[in-house]
Formats: sequence, C-alpha cells, structure tokens
Amino acid sequence: MNPTPEQIESFKRVIIESSNNPSFIHHDWFVKYHLKIVDQIASELVAYYPDANPDLVKILAWIHDYGKTIDFDNQYELTLTKGREALLGLGFSADFADTVIAYMAILDKKLEVDLHEAPIEVQIVSSADGCSHFVGPFMSLWWYENSQKPFEELMEDNKKKANKDWNRKIVLPEAREAFEKYYFQVMQQSGDWPETFIGTEN
Repeated sequence: MNPTPEQIESFKRVIIESSNNPSFIHHDWFVKYHLKIVDQIASELVAYYPDANPDLVKILAWIHDYGKTIDFDNQYELTLTKGREALLGLGFSADFADTVIAYMAILDKKLEVDLHEAPIEVQIVSSADGCSHFVGPFMSLWWYENSQKPFEELMEDNKKKANKDWNRKIVLPEAREAFEKYYFQVMQQSGDWPETFIGTEN
C-alpha cells in the first residue's frame, strides 16, 4: 500500500533532522545541497517512466544516505535497519517498507551489480544521486572538508568520484544526456584535459 502525503512529509522530516545533527560531518550542507537536489532530479526523471512508483522514488531519494547521517562507518547496514524502523514507526505498510529496504540493498551494491537490470525506481534514484554530485558545491565541499590533503590528491579524489558516478550509478539515458557536459567539466577540473582546448576548424 502506498503511503499518504503526510507520511512522506513526516519521513522527510526524520531524515532532515538526522542530517542536521552536528555530529554528522556534512550536517551544514547535506539537505540543501544534496538531498533536495537528488529529490528534484529523481522527480524529473519519473516523468519519463510512467511505470515507476513516484512515492517509492521519493522515499528512496530521501532514505538513500540515512545510515550515513547516523554512523558513517556503518552507514549501509543502518540505512536498512534504521530506515525500515523509521518507516514502520510512521505507519508505512510493511510491504512498502520491505520494498524500500530491498531496493536500497540493490542500490548499495552499485559496484557489484549492473544497475541497468535493477527495478526502474532504483535506476531513477541511482541516476539522480550520481547526477546530483555534478551540480552545486558538492565536489568543492570535498576540498573544504579535507583541506589538509595535497590539492592534487583532492583532484584525484574528485576524478574517482566522478568516474564511479558516471560509470556505475548514472544508468538512465535521459540523465546521461543531460549531465554529460557536467561530467566532462569535473574531469577537466580534476586534470583530465582534452588534447586541445580551443580546437580547429577546416
């Protein structure tokens, strides 16, 4: 059974409160510059896939990093356990909560499985999550939070992050088409330059 709009808003408040906890390293920017962007991109992608359950997509967008806000070192397990607990506590049906958790388990295996074969809701949220890292200050915030690192190491970190998102997480063609230019921009800013910057014309 799908949740009510009130249940969805209540769950979002749970995630926002947890994300704003000062003990969470990203607390001062995570909601505005990550979760809300993932939510927006996912909502836009849903329009291309009428068979997708928009309520399921919405909850997946907000729950996908929940465990990270609680305990960074045990984030994947906690997203599944604490996430299900929170959903049931707000009156979500057990069937819906179990589907959310099952889909999150797939999403978290992005480096092990081909998400092109995942349920469409997983593909939407995975793509939205990957795309969100290419807009706003996400990549710059890695430098802000790790300023003690040598700058070339930070550049390499961002390149690895961009490649993981582009090669493993962003699977939907609409997302790839829209964000390809942002991916290449991050790669160039991270030192992966083209052979020529201006180009020539015959």
